[in-house]
Amino acid sequence: MYQTTLETPIGALLIQATDHGLCYVGFDMSRAQSGLSCNNDLLNQALYQLQQYFDGTRQAFDVAIDVAGTDFQNQVWNALMTIGYATTCSYGDIAKLLNNPNAVRAVGAANGKNPISIIVPCHRVIGSNGTLTGYAGGVDKKQWLLAFEQAHYDD
Repeated sequence: MYQTTLETPIGALLIQATDHGLCYVGFDMSRAQSGLSCNNDLLNQALYQLQQYFDGTRQAFDVAIDVAGTDFQNQVWNALMTIGYATTCSYGDIAKLLNNPNAVRAVGAANGKNPISIIVPCHRVIGSNGTLTGYAGGVDKKQWLLAFEQAHYDD
């Protein structure tokens, strides 16, 4: 396992990877482990792409991901990857996309368990009434990310 951190405008971001892909990107620094190497090509690629994102020059990511989740969680996380930069959708929209329109709460739970923040853009999912609900890093970070993407959107 490898790890590094990235200072961002909204706080330190912990990035962890295996030899196969990213396994954690988020703001929970209590997950940091001492003695892990930061010398890994995949980790460096993710770090570079995240720096570009926070510089406003990257709108999509191209890094390998190595996460373990339930089949449903993996379906939700894959659906999150289809939400375009600077756009949002509701938990209900994701449930419908998965052909399971009654699974709104389950989608919310899976969204909350997303271990790859920003790259798997769970911050782009909002309440059906447009409210900003839940984000592992805090709703203030979610609000900042959405405003940042709007300000840097280049179609």
